[in-house]
Order: sequence, then C-alpha cells, then structure tokens
Amino acid sequence: MPHQEPEAKIFACSQSVYLAEKIAKDYGVPLGKVTFSKYSDGEFQPSYEESIRGLRVFIICSTFPSADNLMELLLMIDAAKRASARHVTAVIPYFGWARQDRKDKPRVPIGAKLVANLLQAAGATRIMTMDLHADQIQGFFEKPVDHLFASTIFLPYVESLKLDNLTIASPDMGGSKRAYAYSKFLESDVVICYKQRKIANVIDTMELIGEVKGRNVILVDDMIDTGGTLAKAADLMIEKGALSVRAICTHPILSGDAYEKIENSKLLELIVTDSIPLKKESKKIKVVSCAPLFAEVMNMVQSNNSISGKFLM
Repeated sequence: MPHQEPEAKIFACSQSVYLAEKIAKDYGVPLGKVTFSKYSDGEFQPSYEESIRGLRVFIICSTFPSADNLMELLLMIDAAKRASARHVTAVIPYFGWARQDRKDKPRVPIGAKLVANLLQAAGATRIMTMDLHADQIQGFFEKPVDHLFASTIFLPYVESLKLDNLTIASPDMGGSKRAYAYSKFLESDVVICYKQRKIANVIDTMELIGEVKGRNVILVDDMIDTGGTLAKAADLMIEKGALSVRAICTHPILSGDAYEKIENSKLLELIVTDSIPLKKESKKIKVVSCAPLFAEVMNMVQSNNSISGKFLM
C-alpha cells in the first residue's frame, strides 16, 4: 500500500477566526471546532471538540494585542500536544512582539526571543509566518520556520495599476532591503527616507534620499502602526514633486489616530493584508487577502513539497 500522510486539521484562536475561515476554505477543509471556557476573572481554557490524535494540526493566530491572543495560541499548542497531535504548526500571519528583536538600550527584554521560547516550550513543531519585522527572528527558533513574503500577493496588484515612472520607496533605512527587492522585480528606481526619532512612534526629522519629482511612488513597509511615518513621508514626497504616493504595508496595526492620519495625508492608497483585522473601513485602504498564500503553503507542507518559491521576493 502507498504511504499516505495523515490528514491535517485547521483551528483558530478566537480573534483570528475571520482569516482562518478563508484559509480553511482555500485549503479545502472545514475549520476545526474549538471552544473557549471562560472564568469570571477573565481566565480562559481552549478545548478541541474533535479528535486530533496522530494528525497535523495548523493553529492560526496573529499575535497582535491584547496579549490574550498570544496566550490563546500557547494554550492551544499545549492542548494539541497533550491530545497526541503528530505535528503542531503555529501559523502566525502577524508575529507580534517582533519589534523587540534586540537590546537597543540597557535593561530591556528581547521580546521576540522570549515569544520564540514560549512557542517552542508549549510544543510547536513548526512556525509559519509572514513578513517578520526583522529576518533574524527566524534564528531565535530551534524548529523550522516558514517565513513567507507578502510580495507574492502585492506585486500582482502593483502590476495591475500599470503605473508609469514608478519609484519604490523605503520609509526608513531598515526597510531598504525590502524596497530594493520590490524595485528589482518591478525594474524601478528606489528612494529612501531618513528619519530620526527621540522617542518611539514620534518622528523628530525626516529627509529624502533620492529623486521623486514626476514619479509615481510606492512606499513599502512590513507594518503600519500609528501611521505617522507614512503620512509624513507621503506629504514630503508630494512637496518634492511626486505625481502620486501609495503605500504597501503587510500588517495594518493602525493604532491610535492612524486612520485619521491616513485620511488626512497625501497618500492616494494604502494597500495591506488581512493578517490583522481592520478596526474600521476606509476609502483609502485596500485589503489584499493573504489567505490563498497561507493555504497553498500549508498544503505544500502537508504533502512534503518544496515551498522555496514562496520565500522569493
């Protein structure tokens, strides 16, 4: 008899059901049943309502605030391990705490490393994520990490815009590698914003390295939080003579007054994925779903096929 891989089941943490349902549909299986019992003080306990013995379990959970999302994921991984799942893959479209990837001053934690340790201690045998804030976070794990690039879903959309005089821009020095990867594929110019901050989330000064006059600019970043950087960059580029400014940001955190900043900025369009649910609709925000990408890679992992093509920009 030919060897057959055990089937896979897909489950979701409570705040990621909206995305998990789309992934499960594209994968071709129903979303698994899990219930959460809650105590009056807010403590919760997940319970799988179907057998997962000997199976590959995919648990979908973006770990954006509150910390309950991360705790849910850890508890679900632990429960799957104790229920004798063969493989437990944590599918984390948005890997929270990733901005704490190093000690940038004395007496601070390396939060991303702590989260990696927690996921492994809980029993995750594989991690799947998208557009990490820092590539080196993959090295925090002793387990396989599938680090997918959202460029595989953004680039077809950019090409559909058919923009002339296209220029790719990075909103800071740290994102220059990502910007160059996009520009290489699109055969476009690159400009970089140089910004200085005295405190987190507040820009002190911003300068532009490169020429944007008469160009259609697309800013590329892994996430958008307060929106201050992108709004300021877009306004600066229009002042410098850019014809239009759009932004591609994989993870739409959009905290505080970010929606108002985007609405009031010179940004023509903000293109994001659904790794984090939008808090409200905006005529300037276009959502491109990452569900087909994750479903395809999950199928490849389950059938032991190479997924290297999905790592390419």
